[in-house]
Amino acid sequence: MKYVLGVVALLAALAVAFLYVEETKPSWYARLRYPLEYDHIVRGHARQYELDAALLAAVIYRESKFDSDARSSSGAVGLMQLLPDTAKGIAQLTGGKRFEVDDLYDPEINIRYGSFYLRRLLRKYEDERLALAAYNAGQANVDEWLAEGRREIPFPETREFVENVLETREIYERAYADELGIDDSQSPEEPEQPEPVGSTSESG
Repeated sequence: MKYVLGVVALLAALAVAFLYVEETKPSWYARLRYPLEYDHIVRGHARQYELDAALLAAVIYRESKFDSDARSSSGAVGLMQLLPDTAKGIAQLTGGKRFEVDDLYDPEINIRYGSFYLRRLLRKYEDERLALAAYNAGQANVDEWLAEGRREIPFPETREFVENVLETREIYERAYADELGIDDSQSPEEPEQPEPVGSTSESG
């Protein structure tokens, strides 16, 4: 009986410890649970498009968990889960002359397209939550909500997406400050001028 009680007490203690770690998310735990890949690309395009690097990383984590081969049932592709039509439009807007869907599996191209698109949404809506909502649900839906006078996001899935991205950004800020250049006291490095989007590869 004492043995059983001891096991129960141990399991209860482990459960409490797990809940504490899950709630507080110390850096070592955050780095295990929330990976960061392609940090030099994330940091570079965050600078290029004047984005919060932690926000960009959080969008990528929420969309694909940094799986460059991710593809959704709706046809969204790659790290930032871009729809081919959206990506093709970005390529045309930024001077690219060729585009193929397979380009979106290239981490550099995908993050560059996604960064351009996210900056465009932030500029259009001048509101972080609305921009993220548009990234998830599409601009047409957000424009319709605004035309109806709504400021709250009516789609539960989109509300969850926005809240999750904003919470995850805080985790990336704490856990990966060095990798994302968040603690840099010096002025940001001047980013290299990228080639036109859609023309970095033979097909793109």
